[in-house]
Amino acid sequence: MNKRRKISDWLPITMKEVKARGWEQLDVVIFSGDAYVDHPAFGAAVVGRLIESKGYRVAIVPQPNWRDDLRDFKKMGKPRLFFGVTAGNMDSMVNHYTANKRLRSNDAYTPGGEKGYRPDYATVVYTRILKELYPDTPVVLGGIEASLRRLTHYDYWSNELKPGILYDAKADILLYGMAERALFTILDFLDSGYKLNQLKCIPQTAFLDSKIKYEPCEIWEEIELASHNLCKKDKKTFAANFKHIEKESNKMHAKRILQKVDNDMIVVNPPFPPMTEQDLDSSFDLPYTRMPHPKYNKRGTIPAWEMIKFSINMHRGCFGGCSFCTISAHQGKFVASRSKESILKEVEEVTKMDDFKGYLSDLGGPSANMYKMKGKDLSICAKCTAASCISPVVCDNLDTDHKHLIEIYDAVDKNPKVKKAFIGSGIRYDLLVKDFNKKTNHKSADEYLEKVVTRHTSGRLKVAPEHTSDKVLKIMRKPSFSNFKKFKERFEYFNEKHGLKQPLIPYFISAHPGSTDEAMAELAAETKDLGFRLEQVQGFTPTPMTVATVIYYSGYHPYTLKPVYTPKLLHEKKSQNLFFFWYKNENRGVLIAKLRKLNREDLIERFFPSKKSFIKKSKRKKTFNKKKKSFR
Repeated sequence: MNKRRKISDWLPITMKEVKARGWEQLDVVIFSGDAYVDHPAFGAAVVGRLIESKGYRVAIVPQPNWRDDLRDFKKMGKPRLFFGVTAGNMDSMVNHYTANKRLRSNDAYTPGGEKGYRPDYATVVYTRILKELYPDTPVVLGGIEASLRRLTHYDYWSNELKPGILYDAKADILLYGMAERALFTILDFLDSGYKLNQLKCIPQTAFLDSKIKYEPCEIWEEIELASHNLCKKDKKTFAANFKHIEKESNKMHAKRILQKVDNDMIVVNPPFPPMTEQDLDSSFDLPYTRMPHPKYNKRGTIPAWEMIKFSINMHRGCFGGCSFCTISAHQGKFVASRSKESILKEVEEVTKMDDFKGYLSDLGGPSANMYKMKGKDLSICAKCTAASCISPVVCDNLDTDHKHLIEIYDAVDKNPKVKKAFIGSGIRYDLLVKDFNKKTNHKSADEYLEKVVTRHTSGRLKVAPEHTSDKVLKIMRKPSFSNFKKFKERFEYFNEKHGLKQPLIPYFISAHPGSTDEAMAELAAETKDLGFRLEQVQGFTPTPMTVATVIYYSGYHPYTLKPVYTPKLLHEKKSQNLFFFWYKNENRGVLIAKLRKLNREDLIERFFPSKKSFIKKSKRKKTFNKKKKSFR
């Protein structure tokens, strides 16, 4: 901890800290499933600082105890305006359970990584308690759990279709996505004496209304989805719904979405336009201490903070639209970027931290290399409904020039207190492949990659091809694996040019919708031939509001309504994951049996060459390669 800091530098989390500020009543009290880390990467801190910046009195109750006499829910008293509720930086169920529904042994957002400090479905649990204790005080929901569960969604952990979270939680309003503007609007209206039930036309909000009393808002067109009850009866209906949800979520000028749940109507208003550079700077330039609250000093470090405390986030949003990813569903597909000045100012703040040794762990964003990338002609973007700007091909209207990123990297490199600024976020390697991203500035793309290789790679570079099967990659909205091979060649070229031996670490997913055992066997064989022994692998986890999850539950692709095979049973998932680890002796017999069952004897020889094949290969005459000056 920085010894120059005072307890008042953090937002208050105890009544003693509130009283020390001379406050008798708070305007807003935020309940969060995470420990309080006063850093721009932690949602509760951002919301608290934003509220504070407008002159309101705000406190945070981090990780309240929901199992005792509920004293944590009572200690701050009744706020003047509202209670805010968030499950934290992660959906509480993703936080708690693995892809195989096993309880995780730790919680990265809790001191010491301890588990058990938040409930399952934290947003609903916290809200119900608050509504029971303070029935007349408004509750405002936010955070990724509420955002991605705003309409009927499949919940993997209970294996059921759940209604929009407002129906279960009975909160007054929900702010989805990165909702600074919606928050400020609500604060101003409530401070002026309005009630939340009067605020029906605020963008980027959702609320529960009576379907009998529901009244339209004249400023927006509307689309009514099939009801929650119809979705429960028919999986194909649920799948068809999602196409409309995703399209409206990715429009510049979206429609208002309506969905009936029993006798209620969930209403989701269209989002605000993407944040401007000035707006984003204002959020990141708030007076964060960048550290956990001193209350946690004796409880151990918070793993999630340790991972990002020396990192810089340069932008929000992602136009990749991967079918398994929630980033665009929450942050939007339109990239909002900070100014160079704001970024460099934060870099300077990081260099002043007591334990900073000169190394930035990340200079990136949701995808490291989308900074300042947007449509060349925004009037074309205004008519677009596509979820991805780069799948199946890169949009002709998308400016993917890396020059702005190069300027940032060069400026950070000039800071004498920074020895190295690494790129820890995933890089969209396809944007750097000439044959795929044909109309970009190829000179700039090469310059960017060379800088990453020589100055910004911490030993190895991580990228995410995710699969090798074109059929599966199409469902994932990822480019053909042939593009990864081309990127690998370019990456190795720059390594060789500068005398480096940095490995490329590819990420892959098993048991994704569309993936079969045979596809996984081919993935393993192809990556083996490229010299990889895969370690960075994961099983597909269905999370709310993604195309892949809709396919997983319904069995249908929401855009075609055609059946798609998905491995669901535990033995099917384990079978696919096993192919990643062909190099482990204990897996050899099982994999050979599987490959024979698949009639893929050819792959057995690729995985486990026979002695005869080995001898034949070793006796092959060596020839001298003059270009590389080596024998082959």
